Amino acid sequence: MQALDIAAESARMRGAPAAAAELLELASGLGGDTPERRIRQASQLFNAGDVERARVLLNRTLEAGAAGPVRAQALRLLGAIEILDRSHRGAAALLRRALDEAGDDLALRAQILVPLSFALYHSDDHSAAAAGFDAAVDCAAQLGRGDLLSQALSMRTLVKFWLGSGVDEESLRRAMDLDDQNPAVSVVYQPRMHNAMLLACTGQVEAARDEFGALRRQCLERGAESDHTFVAFHCVLNDIWRGDFTAATLLADDIVERAPQLGGTHGVVALIMRSHCAAYSGNELEARTDSGEAMVTVSRCESSFLTAWALTVRGFLEVSLGNYEAALQTLAPLLSSFGKVSQATEIHVAAWLPDAVEALVGLGRWAEAVPLVDAVEANGRRLDRAWMLAVGGRCRALVLGAQGDLDRAVEMAQRALAEHDRLPMPFERARTLLVLGQLQRRQRHRSVAAATLQKSLGEFEKLGTPLWAEQARRAAGRVDRRADSGDTLTDAERRIAELVASGMSNREVGAKLFVSAKTVEVHLSRIYQKLGIRSRSELGWRIARPGVSRGRAGVEEIR
Repeated sequence: MQALDIAAESARMRGAPAAAAELLELASGLGGDTPERRIRQASQLFNAGDVERARVLLNRTLEAGAAGPVRAQALRLLGAIEILDRSHRGAAALLRRALDEAGDDLALRAQILVPLSFALYHSDDHSAAAAGFDAAVDCAAQLGRGDLLSQALSMRTLVKFWLGSGVDEESLRRAMDLDDQNPAVSVVYQPRMHNAMLLACTGQVEAARDEFGALRRQCLERGAESDHTFVAFHCVLNDIWRGDFTAATLLADDIVERAPQLGGTHGVVALIMRSHCAAYSGNELEARTDSGEAMVTVSRCESSFLTAWALTVRGFLEVSLGNYEAALQTLAPLLSSFGKVSQATEIHVAAWLPDAVEALVGLGRWAEAVPLVDAVEANGRRLDRAWMLAVGGRCRALVLGAQGDLDRAVEMAQRALAEHDRLPMPFERARTLLVLGQLQRRQRHRSVAAATLQKSLGEFEKLGTPLWAEQARRAAGRVDRRADSGDTLTDAERRIAELVASGMSNREVGAKLFVSAKTVEVHLSRIYQKLGIRSRSELGWRIARPGVSRGRAGVEEIR
């Protein structure tokens, strides 16, 4: 049995958790079925993605009457599984029981307090989470255990960052220095992972990409499927912020393929990732289907983090489509709780905020947007966070524009663009350019507005975000119409072109627009001449292929 234990440890070290679990099971079958060995086997099964078998082994250990430290270890592992597989609230309950069983064992208490505090944070019990991380740091410091202190310091740094305290550089540096990079520690609690997340959230997205890539390779080499999903989620977010939607989509699709074998929350995480990518890529049906399923399923996970991201993705989709009422209905839970956490506006926890502001302004409810803008701007100044200052400036410009103060609105949008110069997030920059161009148009600075909107359109098209490219195209079309241009459609001609392209007859179009069929025919003749086409089928072809031209005029002219 000792030889089997050694072989199992060797398998674990070379990244074969399933093989390690099999060897431990063989040892148990040969008479070595001890609680300790079952716990080690369960740990390897969990790493390999076999969550249910791991849970069965641990529950069997508890039912067998294991007590004290052994019982605490079983409950600790069950709690860790629950965090990644089912429910943060359920995990917190298990880990509290584990803490009670740990007694005065400082090492065991530190190992329990870190995941317990993580679960409490994601259950919205922020004060208890902060106290738990402080206790974990104290336990590890008393022991002089660098490995445990590294995890406790790093996790505390990350959660305090999420809560609005900024990056505790000294604690993070100390955690990184103390990190022994033990492969047995879940990536959720590794300082290197926390560092990558902080890099991404503070706008250092290229450095974060390299770190996430290394962490993904580490997980795959170890066969740690559950950890891999965790890393992949944050990697997809970072790729989206970088503007690399192709990389984000490929990774999201990969996780969707893996999720059915892993079960638990992996499916929800995969759906959130894929729907997020689809919303940016303009695939409304997939984005709506996946985000809808995610919102239904996430309610069973009891994870405020996943719930917030499911709502964020759906809210972004609705704003992308101009469905402001639907966006606010989706984001209502996040808006209602914002007053309690107004210090917390880092992109990781408040990516929804700019979309909520745009929706409120779009519906004429700009007064309700003011507290959101005040908070993100104040936090941005306090922390010197480029993302907050950039989107805060854009949101302020929207509010000022709604109030009719166009000069100050343009000034704020230009300030926001200055912040974008130190923020390598191209999609956010393109959105700010769109707002600036719309404001310049309202000032009747037509040539300047046209240039700004064309720049925004070019960036959206380069990124491959068609829903936003269409918004910029429509805005540019309202500015860049020359009365003496013979190939530009009038508003009436555009409307008729759309209806005819949809398959309606001249008589049906006339009935819808309350004009005669003859009037429709006259307009249609002019449309054909301007667009250089000769038939309804060609008109349908032009409508169905945005950005593809058979004549002098682009398809945006008939929208």
